[in-house]
Amino acid sequence: MMLDRRRFLLSSAAIAAAAGLPSTVVEAAATTECDEYPPLPSRDLYDRDQEAYWTELRKQFVIPTDEVYLNNGTVGSSPRPVLRAIFDAYRQTEQMAQQDPEDYPIWGYASWNEYRDPLAAFVGATRDEIAIVRNATEANNYIANGLEMKAGDEVLMSDQEHPGGQEPWLLRAKRYGVVVKKYQIPVPPKSPADILNRINDAITPRTRILFTSHISTVTGVVQPVKEIAVLARSKGILSAFDGAHVAGMMPLNLHDIGCDMYTSSPHKWLQAPKGTGFLFVRPEAQDRLWNTIATEGWERPELKAERFQRIGSSNVPMLAGLRASIDFANSIGIDRIERRHRQLADRMLGEMTRRGAESWTSPDPAMRCGIVTVNVPPVKRADLERWLWQQKKIRIRGGEPSKLRLSTPYYLLPRDIDRFLASFDEYKKVSG
Repeated sequence: MMLDRRRFLLSSAAIAAAAGLPSTVVEAAATTECDEYPPLPSRDLYDRDQEAYWTELRKQFVIPTDEVYLNNGTVGSSPRPVLRAIFDAYRQTEQMAQQDPEDYPIWGYASWNEYRDPLAAFVGATRDEIAIVRNATEANNYIANGLEMKAGDEVLMSDQEHPGGQEPWLLRAKRYGVVVKKYQIPVPPKSPADILNRINDAITPRTRILFTSHISTVTGVVQPVKEIAVLARSKGILSAFDGAHVAGMMPLNLHDIGCDMYTSSPHKWLQAPKGTGFLFVRPEAQDRLWNTIATEGWERPELKAERFQRIGSSNVPMLAGLRASIDFANSIGIDRIERRHRQLADRMLGEMTRRGAESWTSPDPAMRCGIVTVNVPPVKRADLERWLWQQKKIRIRGGEPSKLRLSTPYYLLPRDIDRFLASFDEYKKVSG
């Protein structure tokens, strides 16, 4: 049941009085939250005027209009419909009026099929292969800690893994003697063969699983995961991919990829709520993965992937936001989103290389999408990052000493890229 505006404001005033706060403070917050947000642009506007379409869509995001946000690679911004879905779910669940007296807003023992089904459809899987977890790091830990491996068994990964993918394996190596081996992703790779040949050469008779990123968090390189999965299966080893950057950046079809396991953090490019992620486990691999968080249901194989999402008390309203983020992406069209990501990234990469930047992103257009990584010595990344935010309200991310990782989310506008480029040029002049 939804609270109407008047009742919400009255209840807010009562809460404010009880808390000793001026009622105007809470009323102002309530008024802002209850304001109607702009409608989504019509799909036919895209066919008539693409930039007008994306300009209208930008209004769905609460990022201030004077801020340029180039760091979806760390975390995205949830649009208004997603926020509204979360707020509405909290209002409903916190009334403690669930129809079933055994149901509660923290329930962590449910199938959550109303959330798993749209997620599974969006990523090309089925509900029985999907567990909703909190992020890719948690899902990666399930894989690293859940597989039967003995001392000396090897996991093969790239040299560009995120700590949330690498560290679970390093912990297991330190504790149980599992061996972590790495293959190098060239900086930049010229073709898929550049990567596949290195993986093939690094596989040994002791390799048990190939765990690597679908899109590198370091360089934004899109690895040839379908071919990697085929290679792994031909060698009799498991394949698992960290897809933290993929869901929402480009179309994802896990059945087509053919991997055994896959993880993701939709809070990046799907603009989903923070604290929502998923673990995919192919049916044939599910009995090879032990639960490493155990509560009721861990020993019930008939639950299939569901048993991995049973962690006890959970933030169920966030799942309403996850579903809304999928609806939002579907309303735009994932093909349009991918095309926009590639167009913006190509423009950013072209402009930066014209300025003398060294590209660490692949020259093969198929091996890049929404992330551009460049090296810009002698510019110090940390100094530039602080200056851009403090002086220009532009947010970037990178690595030491001179690497810039520039995300180009679909709601970015050409004038935002122009503003970053002009600011980058200005910084180079003022910093000497």
